[in-house]
Amino acid sequence: MKPAVIVIDMLEEFVHGRLKSPQAESIIPAIKKIVDTAREKRIPVVYVADNHTPYDPELKVWGQHAMAGSSEAEIISELEPRETDIVLYKRSYSGFRDTGLDIILRNMSVDKVVLTGIHTHICVLHTAWDAFYLGYSIYVVKDAVAAFSEKDHEYALEYMEKVYGAKVITLDEALKLLEGRFE
Repeated sequence: MKPAVIVIDMLEEFVHGRLKSPQAESIIPAIKKIVDTAREKRIPVVYVADNHTPYDPELKVWGQHAMAGSSEAEIISELEPRETDIVLYKRSYSGFRDTGLDIILRNMSVDKVVLTGIHTHICVLHTAWDAFYLGYSIYVVKDAVAAFSEKDHEYALEYMEKVYGAKVITLDEALKLLEGRFE
């Protein structure tokens, strides 16, 4: 099995902006460790980032956020992608929907996704939903995802575990997984 690390919506809007998670800044070191380990092991790192147009349906719920070309749609500097990383832009909750993520992962023979980022109960959850139906093994790093509240976070972790068969793992377990020492 070959993994890929997916970094979901670690954008200015969700870390420092109007729709930020109160825990967003606290998960940055964990995501950084995961990304650095993946790069060291030559495991793909894929960023999926909200990049909205004025006509996207979710703006009706959340208002304008992470608009294409705005500073709010930029990946935070602490997790700046490298040339070897893949950056995909999305206009919906899921990192798979209309981004080409599935075909990119299949072309790299990836069958296991390690999910990190914001918001556990929205974009992480919907990315896991698509990963499940596309046949990927799903690992959600509970120390590297955050939501609007602890209740939302815990609900989503439990839901992904029960409904999608996701393995909810710790940062240490994620590092072992990337090093080939955990299954």
